[in-house]
Amino acid sequence: MNPSHGFSIDGNSLSLQILWEDGERVFCRGRRPDNGSGADNVLIVRPAADHPSSASLDRIAHEFRLKDLLDSAWAARPLDLPSEDGRSFLVLEDPGGEPLEWQLGAPMEVGIVLRFAVGIAAALGQLHERGLVHKDLKPAHILVNCTDGRVRLTGFGIASRLPREHQAPEPPETIAGTLAYMAPEQTGRMNRSIDSRSDL
Repeated sequence: MNPSHGFSIDGNSLSLQILWEDGERVFCRGRRPDNGSGADNVLIVRPAADHPSSASLDRIAHEFRLKDLLDSAWAARPLDLPSEDGRSFLVLEDPGGEPLEWQLGAPMEVGIVLRFAVGIAAALGQLHERGLVHKDLKPAHILVNCTDGRVRLTGFGIASRLPREHQAPEPPETIAGTLAYMAPEQTGRMNRSIDSRSDL
């Protein structure tokens, strides 16, 4: 898939802009041809592989099932779970903004950094109040709007419900999540349960 890849939902053609991909999933912004309404933009999460694993498809379906627990004020909410050529994909609301990952490595004003930090903390607080632990929080899963400082969370494919969950030890290549951003207890190599602190 590339940024100019054509795609359609319910017969409406979209032009996709890739925001990030991690080898398992591709996260895109879908733009309908100009019809005078910016509200028609959506976010799309698709498997990266032509023949995705069942685990990859399960994560996309799992995120869709959480839609009633997520709020547009702090998350990119799932809207639909259609399929194309036998592959499911997730359609999300597009709150605007861009992945925080795009901002890393460049200087940012202190005021913007503080607004993002407060927004991320508030979004996580709301998530935890709903009884969910994200378990894969990283810059690519945080959408930030540099104009107004608003923050939305995405990437709920392995999120789990509280109370505490115990992670059994697994080989590193099979652990769900992103190792560089993972809490130690998610590896299963500590005698500790996963709870809301795992997202911090």
